[in-house]
Amino acid sequence: MTTVLITGCSRGFGLAGAKAFAEAGDQVIATVRDPDSADALKELALNHPERVSIRKLDVTRSADFPSFVAQLEQDYGAVDVLVNNAGVIYPGACEDLTEQQIRRVMETNFFAPMLLSRALLPGMRARACGTIIMVSSLSGLAGLAGDVFYSASKFALEGATEALRHEVDRWGIRVALLEAAQYATGIFDRALSQDSLLPADYPSDSPYKPLIASRMKAIHEGFEDARDPNVVARLMLEIARSDGSRLRWQADDLAEMVHNKLFAQSDAERDAFLRAAGDSDWWSEGRNDND
Repeated sequence: MTTVLITGCSRGFGLAGAKAFAEAGDQVIATVRDPDSADALKELALNHPERVSIRKLDVTRSADFPSFVAQLEQDYGAVDVLVNNAGVIYPGACEDLTEQQIRRVMETNFFAPMLLSRALLPGMRARACGTIIMVSSLSGLAGLAGDVFYSASKFALEGATEALRHEVDRWGIRVALLEAAQYATGIFDRALSQDSLLPADYPSDSPYKPLIASRMKAIHEGFEDARDPNVVARLMLEIARSDGSRLRWQADDLAEMVHNKLFAQSDAERDAFLRAAGDSDWWSEGRNDND
C-alpha cells in the first residue's frame, strides 16, 4: 500500500486528491490547519477509516516539520508520495498588499512545499524511492497584472522544483509539477467580500482599483465554468503512478495551450500574449476602464 501525504485538504484539490488516492487503495495522510473546520474531510475519513488519517499541520510553521515527519515515519514506516497542495492568494496590486500578506503568500506557496519536501527527502533517499508533486498554477507560467506575489510564489516553486529534480533523481526520487487553470476550489472565498469585486479590506484610495476590479470581475465570471477539482485529483494519481520522466503536467486544455504558447515565444510575443490574456492593454494605455 502506498502512503500519500497531502497538504491543504479541507477543500478543493486537497480534498479531491485525498478521496481519489483513498479510493485507489492508498493510505492517505490528509493535513489541514484546523481539523475542526474540515467537515467534508472528516466525512471522508469516516467513510474510509482505514485509509484516511487527518493530521493537523500549519504549513507556515516550518519549525514543526522535522518532528511531524518523524512521527509519520514512526507511524507509517515511510511516506511514499508527497503532494504539496496547500496554497493561499490575496488579490491585489503590488503597492496595495501589506507586507504581512506578501509574506504569507510566499511562506504558504513557496517556502512550505520546499521545506516540507526537504524534511521528507532523507527518508526517501534512504529508501531510494519517493515522489514529490508540487501543485503549481498557470500563474507559475504567466505573470498577470494584479497577480504579482501569487505569481512570484508559483514561479519560484516552478524553478526550485525543476532544479530539485536534478538533485534527487540519482536516488530514484521523482519530482513533478502539476499546472492547472481555474477550478472550483474556493481559494478566493475568504479573500473577497460578498457585495464587491474587491477584497473587503482593499485600500479605498488605491490608484489600481479599476485594474483589480476588472481582474476580479473576470475571475468571478469564470466561476460558473470553473473546472471540477476531481480532474486534478485524477492527474495526481496518474503522476504518482508514472515513471517520473516528465516534469510538467498540464491538468487541462487551457493549461496545455498556455504552456505550449509561452515556451515557444520571443519576449515581445510573450508580452503581447500576456496583455491579451490579462485584458490589461487598456490599463497600459492610460485609460480608466476596459470598455
